[in-house]
Amino acid sequence: MRSIWAGAISFGLVVIPVKLYAATEQRDITFRQVHREDGGRIQFRRFCTVDGEEIPYADIAKGYELPTGDMVVLTDEDLSELPLVTAHRIEVLHFAPSNQVEPILSNKSYYLEPEPTGTRAYVLFRDALERSGKVAVAKVALRQREALAALRVREGVLTLETLLWPDEIRKPEFPFLDEDIEVRQQELKMAASLIETMTEDFEPEAFKDAYREALEAVVRAKVEGNDVVRPAGVDAPEPKGQPADLTEILRASVSALKAEREAKPASGGKSPAKTRAKPASRRKASA
Repeated sequence: MRSIWAGAISFGLVVIPVKLYAATEQRDITFRQVHREDGGRIQFRRFCTVDGEEIPYADIAKGYELPTGDMVVLTDEDLSELPLVTAHRIEVLHFAPSNQVEPILSNKSYYLEPEPTGTRAYVLFRDALERSGKVAVAKVALRQREALAALRVREGVLTLETLLWPDEIRKPEFPFLDEDIEVRQQELKMAASLIETMTEDFEPEAFKDAYREALEAVVRAKVEGNDVVRPAGVDAPEPKGQPADLTEILRASVSALKAEREAKPASGGKSPAKTRAKPASRRKASA
């Protein structure tokens, strides 16, 4: 893993230097939008609605639109002057019972690794926090935004869980909440009995993403059948190390299949059975 932030936990007079790592990752297959006919990638460009000109990223600013339609344009200088008192610091505000930090408040989770100079203080804070059965409520600034956070212990590592602000939680205003719905005691007992019967330890390793696995199988079958398209102007990728994910594996597989097919002379003067990998322009030229 690569750290994405470096700072310190501020706990009273104690300062613990730490590095921050993303604790989770999405494992979905990443798709690109492409032209159905030739596989060319679809590009999106930024145009100004006033003059119709394409705008370079360096000339794009943040704008806050007023109800009147007027726009307040904020510059980098405006934003740099905003106070971020917790910049590069995880400021512990207080401690609270863990059940008071509701799951609905959770936003994103991170691991905290101690710098070598702060390992002993880190372990002391970690052990004390774990024995207390509480969570540390803190403030932290990440990506130019201040957030509430909760510090917990998981598998011997401090985790930082950024939290939503209270006004970011929607109120559940549903009509049935105002209705007087009667539930009989016998029904409650039967429901409780059913819950008890179905109760077992939660083991996340026992579950899998069946949809993702099926989608991977579909993509893999197309690669193995050489049912691929190389857009015009796209060169074969340079060989590199072990692919990091399925996307890289598939890309490497396509390159290998292409190289193998191009290395084999056509037997009996016949062209290979699969020709979709050729760009349209090359097919016309060979006709």
